Amino acid sequence: MRVTVRLFARLRELAGAETIAVDVAEPATVATVWQAVAAATPALAPFERALSCAVNAHFSRMSHPVAAGDDVAFLPPVSGG
Repeated sequence: MRVTVRLFARLRELAGAETIAVDVAEPATVATVWQAVAAATPALAPFERALSCAVNAHFSRMSHPVAAGDDVAFLPPVSGG
């Protein structure tokens, strides 16, 4: 199944794209989608433990199920003053 992945901040910079389409096998979770994204762009892998994620604009856990056509967002930690 295909889902849309949105990447923010440093993740977007490393991937070179704000939005990508990812194909994953069913059943899938947010973690399954992340694994596919990190496999395609290994520079993103170190961010796994510190990510926030959302499915269809609702903050979610990595264990949240994902369906075809869902919009999955990954957000790295932010800092600033």
